[in-house]
Amino acid sequence: MKKIIIADDEHKILMSLEYSFKKNGYDVYIARDGTEVLDFVKNMIPDVILLDIMMPNLDGFSTLEIIKQNEALKNTKVIFLSAKNNPKDIEKGLEIGADAYITKPYSIKKLIQQIEEMTA
Repeated sequence: MKKIIIADDEHKILMSLEYSFKKNGYDVYIARDGTEVLDFVKNMIPDVILLDIMMPNLDGFSTLEIIKQNEALKNTKVIFLSAKNNPKDIEKGLEIGADAYITKPYSIKKLIQQIEEMTA
């Protein structure tokens, strides 16, 4: 079973994504900020991390920079899922190592399809 960490500080988004990914056979872990993501990856290696950018304590950009320093996570796909749709933000996200950058609003069906393709 594929493991996914979903990091977002918006409860409704977390719940809808958690439901959809569980329905599609994923093992789902919920984080409300970057520090919770980093706690998870101390004990497990997920297949995918979905990261919001604007989160309390540790934002998505900073979280990704720390993840990229961890050799054990080099095969983990990291996708930004953010309302920040400025081309500079998208460029920064991809430059620091995200595998994809998806802007909100998004289609859950397309998101799952894209993740399936990335992790096949």
